[in-house]
Amino acid sequence: MVGEPILVMLVEDNVDHAELVIRTLEEHRIANRVRHFLDGQSALDYLFQRGEFADQTNHVRPHVILLDLRLPRVDGIDVLKAIKEDDNLKAIPVVVLTTDRQSTRLNSSHIP
Repeated sequence: MVGEPILVMLVEDNVDHAELVIRTLEEHRIANRVRHFLDGQSALDYLFQRGEFADQTNHVRPHVILLDLRLPRVDGIDVLKAIKEDDNLKAIPVVVLTTDRQSTRLNSSHIP
């Protein structure tokens, strides 16, 4: 890969699903690094540099976020809203992942 290293933030509580995504990214050499988070709260803490991520001197902002909708602690929709409402984060592309066939469709009323 030529150019800047790519950091993918993967927010997925199902370890098997996360492993599949990580393996696929590696096989296709899409990302140089993947940071995996198991819940919405830890993802937000990383993005907003708070909690256990508050003192990171080498904080790297992700280039893309792969976000599951059904997450523990903070729901994926709430994570997406927080990202898109923040001027420093809203430019990061977010790809929504879900395996729930009955999940509510996203529409413009859900996202600012």
